[in-house]
Amino acid sequence: MRIATWNVNSIRARAERVAAWLEASDVDVLAIQETKCSVEQFPALPFEALGYEVVAAGYHQWNGVAICSRVGMDDVAAGFAGQPAFGAPEPRLEARALGATCGGVRVWSMYVPNGRSLSDPHYDYKLAWLRALASEAGGWTGEPTLLLGDWNVAPRDEDVWDVEVFAGATHVSEPEREALAGLERAGFSEITRAHTAGQYTYWDYQRLAFPKNNGMRIDLAFANPPAAARVTSAWIDRDERKGKGASDHVPVVVELD
Repeated sequence: MRIATWNVNSIRARAERVAAWLEASDVDVLAIQETKCSVEQFPALPFEALGYEVVAAGYHQWNGVAICSRVGMDDVAAGFAGQPAFGAPEPRLEARALGATCGGVRVWSMYVPNGRSLSDPHYDYKLAWLRALASEAGGWTGEPTLLLGDWNVAPRDEDVWDVEVFAGATHVSEPEREALAGLERAGFSEITRAHTAGQYTYWDYQRLAFPKNNGMRIDLAFANPPAAARVTSAWIDRDERKGKGASDHVPVVVELD
């Protein structure tokens, strides 16, 4: 069973590209982030034509998550218990988490808040979001469960091309890394690093970041023990950052026996 995650940075702009990649890569389940559209606007037809069921969560041109599965889709859940809201004057639950059971595996598509800056209210929201997820995920111990997505945290210094460039910025701060490590304390392990050492998953569009390989490793996959025991391989499809109309992220694929 082949399961992938991909921040597509606007599904309406890249639906045909994502569908073509799905067909070529023989992926069974794809967790998508940053769809940037409402549920009604999601371009499901190209995926349904390939035999995938599609479920999405989104409200407007920001955020948004989705799951495409050709091995079934049950028990769909938009958001997790305790998920923090954001905004003023009335905080709103953003479309950042979507779960479904696909082929006997519980798959979650996660799009963690960016944080913006260390002094921004969005940073506190990001920390609260990660801590709430870790608290809730500690109870997800029964069925095989994967938490995949864009985590907007580089867990180690080696996960950015030059950690000194990020001094005083988000994505590498100790509070963010500590909050993300809460998933490990909850019983989850990151399952792609062992197979993809030294590789990145994101390159900014600016300053020739991709040709220079000035990247970041922020698209990750966490598994509880029943799922981790089934992982046989993982890889990052760097080629999907190439060419016209590419997302700034690339797919990360996990294979289970």
